[in-house]
Amino acid sequence: MKNLFKRLKQEYKTINRRQKSSAFELLKYIGPGLLVTVGFIDPGNWASNFAAGSEFGYALLWVVTLSTIMLIILQHNVAHLGIVTGLCLSEAANKYLPRTGSRIVLWSAMGASVSTSLAEILGGAIALNMLFDVPIKIGAVLVTVFVFFMTFSNSYRKIERYIIAFVSLIGLSFIYELFLVDIEWGEAARSWVVPSVPQGSMLIIMSVLGAVVMPHNLFLHSEIIQSRQWNLQDEKVMEKQLKYEFFDTFFSMLIGWAINSAMILLAASTFFKQGMVVDDLQQAHSLLEPLLGSNAVIIFAVALLFAGVSSSMTSGIAAGSIFAGMYNEPYNVKDIHSRTGIAISLGIGLCIIFLIGDPFKGLIISQAVLSMQLPVTVFLQVRLTSSKEVMGKYANTPFTKFLLYGIATVVTFLNVLLLASFFVDIKL
Repeated sequence: MKNLFKRLKQEYKTINRRQKSSAFELLKYIGPGLLVTVGFIDPGNWASNFAAGSEFGYALLWVVTLSTIMLIILQHNVAHLGIVTGLCLSEAANKYLPRTGSRIVLWSAMGASVSTSLAEILGGAIALNMLFDVPIKIGAVLVTVFVFFMTFSNSYRKIERYIIAFVSLIGLSFIYELFLVDIEWGEAARSWVVPSVPQGSMLIIMSVLGAVVMPHNLFLHSEIIQSRQWNLQDEKVMEKQLKYEFFDTFFSMLIGWAINSAMILLAASTFFKQGMVVDDLQQAHSLLEPLLGSNAVIIFAVALLFAGVSSSMTSGIAAGSIFAGMYNEPYNVKDIHSRTGIAISLGIGLCIIFLIGDPFKGLIISQAVLSMQLPVTVFLQVRLTSSKEVMGKYANTPFTKFLLYGIATVVTFLNVLLLASFFVDIKL
């Protein structure tokens, strides 16, 4: 009996050690997904989500759910490309597409990255204006200089740690603010899963979609995941990475879904209830003070600053990866092509800010521009990941291919509606 007890005790310890070992091993793979996540809790999302919540209440929460599901599928798929081939999306496009076709696709992706950087830098500048009364254009320069310094002087792993910290602080900020408001959870739960398209909402719907499913993030995820060169190890190791990558992607995207939802919930339960339509982030900042108090206002601005800085870093890295891929090179912050890509994205984004008269409208339109380029990137991705020449036995199954092409088709259709909405909903 004693021997049986000792044996059971030993087996329990062994199983416990294995469980702890598996848990710690799983945590090692958390990181790439969070760098992608910060891209869709950026200032462009703030503008789109606060516009959605203040004008339409809880009604557009379903767009966050739909776009997050699409994002999980797309990011999971593009991560497989990086793990299996050891190439990022840009390198793969350059290698397997005709030169003219690859250049058109990749330069359009660079344009999307510029649009992203514009939104990120502008959001950080707006936050500095809220906190310290720094003029928007001066704030934009300060944010850009800081982002250049951080991006050029830090490795992936260091940046991952900064991003995890930033995402945590942004999430905690919204948790605090949600405790200050009265949310109709029943209506919110229904709106998360039941689609509705209120009159005049198509531009906002497309802005939310463009702010969540972002073209540069597809390039970014494939770059970060391939940089670990798991494809150079044996097949068992690669299989393990494919398995753990999904957990990283799903967990990270879920965090992004929660934070994006929190923005709409906050706007719906404060501004929409008061009949206030937010058309400016500074306006949202000033209106929050009488509704929630000065602490909420400061936390709002600080979270926006973290969102702007961190997402500007990931936008710059994505642009560096896209540009380096045109030269058959992986991203390397010390390489001239990667640095040039970063400079193009952040530099042109900053220059455009000096030409914008309405910062909030600039944020909204920048997100719509992303959704216009998105089908190009998605169709590129599906073509590559469905090719046995590129992926070998890991090429997409017929069902996965059908699902991905379905997503690409839906996004393209919605973009046609977006073009029509420009002539109806927006006065430029």
